[in-house]
Amino acid sequence: MTLWMIGNMAAHSVPSTLKRLLFAVKCSPLQSRCCVVQREAQYSTISSPNEKTFDKILIANRGEIACRVIKTCKKMGIQTVAVHSDVDSSAVHVKMADEAVCVGSAPTSKSYLNMDAIMDAIRVTGAQAVHPGYGFLSENKEFAKRLVSYAVNYFSLSYPVMIKASAGGGGKGMRIAWNDEETREGFRFSSQEAASSFGDDRLLIEKYIDNPRHIEIQVLADKHGNALWLNERECSIQRRNQKVVEEAPSTFLDPVTRRAMGEQAVQLAKAVHYSSAGTVEFLVDSKKNFYFLEMNTRLQVEHPITECITGLDLVEQMIRVAKGYQLQHTQEDIPINGWAIECRVYAEDPYKSFGLPSIGRLSQYQEPLNLDKVRVDSGIQEGSDISIYYDPMISKLITYGATRAEALGRMEDALDNYVIRGVTHNIPLLREIITHPRFVSGHISTNFLPEVYPDGFKGHQLEADAKRELLASAAVLYIAAELRSAKFVHFRVASTPVECSHWELCVELGEERQDVQISKSGTVEIDGAKVEVWGALNLASPLLPLTVNGTHRMLQCQTSHCSPYVRVLSKLAAELNSYMPEKASEDTSSILRSPMPGTVVAVSVKPGDTVAEGQEICVIEAMKMQNSLTAVKQAKVKSVHCKPGETVGEGDLLVELE
Repeated sequence: MTLWMIGNMAAHSVPSTLKRLLFAVKCSPLQSRCCVVQREAQYSTISSPNEKTFDKILIANRGEIACRVIKTCKKMGIQTVAVHSDVDSSAVHVKMADEAVCVGSAPTSKSYLNMDAIMDAIRVTGAQAVHPGYGFLSENKEFAKRLVSYAVNYFSLSYPVMIKASAGGGGKGMRIAWNDEETREGFRFSSQEAASSFGDDRLLIEKYIDNPRHIEIQVLADKHGNALWLNERECSIQRRNQKVVEEAPSTFLDPVTRRAMGEQAVQLAKAVHYSSAGTVEFLVDSKKNFYFLEMNTRLQVEHPITECITGLDLVEQMIRVAKGYQLQHTQEDIPINGWAIECRVYAEDPYKSFGLPSIGRLSQYQEPLNLDKVRVDSGIQEGSDISIYYDPMISKLITYGATRAEALGRMEDALDNYVIRGVTHNIPLLREIITHPRFVSGHISTNFLPEVYPDGFKGHQLEADAKRELLASAAVLYIAAELRSAKFVHFRVASTPVECSHWELCVELGEERQDVQISKSGTVEIDGAKVEVWGALNLASPLLPLTVNGTHRMLQCQTSHCSPYVRVLSKLAAELNSYMPEKASEDTSSILRSPMPGTVVAVSVKPGDTVAEGQEICVIEAMKMQNSLTAVKQAKVKSVHCKPGETVGEGDLLVELE
């Protein structure tokens, strides 16, 4: 028997300077299965009915990428084995697979990074191949060697610099250093994050190029010496060195530069005898000079946008290549058909450093699959938990169009129609990015977010007309709710008269307050201006399509955790509210609260210590990213309310200063 490694090269034949793709796995049999809503992309089928690939593949991952691989395996008639930790026993990818094996407890070091348990799962299930997805052990050199051994036995530089984990990606284990002090600090955090995320604390140090574009080339190679480049992906919109919005193709490359980058990427793949799908990443300066960054010998998170513009199923290609088949296409067969955009939807608070993790249960979840040419790759469903143990990505939202403008328009509609409740998410930031004039014009770089939002993301800034439309819509919804309440016996007494020809309200938006008059005809008067609001006001629906002054608007209404926050009051309630005392604001300079849920990694102070402004007080790890919390002033430590190893929630008190 032979253990085939989908997306991996034999460990003994790979230069040590290249990273490896790996696989991990483990699960226990489940007695029941459930139906999962299919979100199939429209791929061209390239496998011949007579081609024989594998009978069973182990998917060494979790979440959306595991679901993504399982779907293609099912299409190809291949049985699948899922692996999971004990807290993932009811996850979507586990239910989708034909078999499942539990690899350990929730911490990734005891489950998804547990090489011994994964090798046991391979033996127990008799899997012929392992697909690693991305992350976890997908690029671990030691694990690659163990897989090869199993198959045989059983079947720098001047500043600034980039410090990065050699075994992974996704922004984890990555820091930029401009001096010696930042290098020491970056080494500490990067090595700890790398060990936690990938089970390998080794680091690379490379020259950092300031303000470039991040453009990558998708390659595909077989075991017969054939290799193709499948065009590029623009991945410059990033926060904390992690991609947020990607598109294919890039607005920046001309045909000559595209071909030069593609041909060099193929030369690299051939030079190391690479076989499978892989990605060669480049940094590109303003003069279209490009510099090799790294080769990711695995399936990239953003691979769907390449699939959209080429019509190829990359997972299917990886499986065929792993079995030994030749590529069925030549370079001349690879098109650029249309444009594709991908937004990574995260359970994060975008108002905190462009996205600090948020945890909780998805109390309501509705993907915008009713829209044309919209694809959602996810591994969750309504009721799923977003925990502190794993990456906070909810899904990848992909839209496709004949032109970039068409794809962007569909993305705007898809984001407006995406319903997520129970956790804070980054859709407001994603929508702001794709509609920003700089992004629309293609004038972007890896510094886009800090340049456009130097003081952090504050939400969409409404102009006068849009503000009036929002206030008018909120007032109409308020009256609709009051009228509905009045119809229910013993429900509650409506605070606004219902039998009248018009209503008078007060609407607040931030510090601004406006008097509003509403007629039964749907006309709203605000500050002397009239706004017409029409629509079927189904208050039970999370999506409210309205026509406001002749323009279609999609509203989502929730009672808390939303921005902008609008409050509607009756005239009497507004008058009485003016007598309420204002709540005194907390002195945040003397206390340190956790900005996110996570685990305390280190506490650097004790009661009685004197700390300087900017001095590290403690370190919180959230979803494999470590965050150093510092003092905002010089003071003496009054009390410490946390210790290493403890789990803390957002807003929990950590340290008090005098």
